[in-house]
Amino acid sequence: MKIKTFYQFTSPSLIAMTTLMVFPLIIAMWLGLHFLTFRNINTPEFVGFENYASVLTDPRFWQSVRFTLLYIVIAVPSLIVNGFILAMLLNQITQRLRGVFISTYLLPMVVVPVVGTLMFKQMFVPSGVVSWFFRDILEQRFIFSEVSVKILIFINAIWGGTPFPFIVLYAGLLTLPKEQIDAAVVDGATRWQQVRYVALPHLRSLFVFLGLILTMDSYRIFDTVFVLTEMNPVFKADTVMLYIFRTSMDVQRLGKGNAMAILTVIMILIILIPYLTRTYREQIEER
Repeated sequence: MKIKTFYQFTSPSLIAMTTLMVFPLIIAMWLGLHFLTFRNINTPEFVGFENYASVLTDPRFWQSVRFTLLYIVIAVPSLIVNGFILAMLLNQITQRLRGVFISTYLLPMVVVPVVGTLMFKQMFVPSGVVSWFFRDILEQRFIFSEVSVKILIFINAIWGGTPFPFIVLYAGLLTLPKEQIDAAVVDGATRWQQVRYVALPHLRSLFVFLGLILTMDSYRIFDTVFVLTEMNPVFKADTVMLYIFRTSMDVQRLGKGNAMAILTVIMILIILIPYLTRTYREQIEER
């Protein structure tokens, strides 16, 4: 393909990406160099890298980073494993039942995350079914504490996020040649060996893709944590995005909030480097 033809095809998307991503990023970098609140929003005061230094020495920011990384470490592998198990189960049932199975497990994707989280949270309030079970069956009280709220965040994340890897991996299993499975059966491979030596290698590129997408999605988690914690600092469950919102809206340090956003972009790039490197190597090997 000629370079002129390439730019003719890609120029619309390049213009859109520049407008929607690069330009706001430059504005955020510029605002991060200023002391900016709602009071002096028209006359920001240039302070250089003072906001960035304030962010890097802020213990609550690093607390939010640690919780976000913990969220990624727990949520991403859990979502991929659950999605793979459900995809394998769906591949074993009859065609008639697959529609019911898919519609059931895609329900969390249909519900708006905030609405789904509110419904989930209602089960744990004093009048909810879980609180009733603790109170009348276990004769205990369900208390919203730092540990319990964090556990609820992880459970809700796995429940709401599993449909995406599930449907992606199921689509990948549909492309698995039946001849490979038949050959493995003829060779005497057990069901586990078929999964390990046939299905998993076939889905390897999809696992990398899901790891990339789910890591980015988990790093920017905001709405579900906002609903479950109601921004109560007692729970110590602020994610990076939630703490940026708290700093910008509650404390009204807009300059510091923009500095955090820039540092967040840098951290995301650092986290994604292994995935990007792996994807690049696989593309080179396929050539």
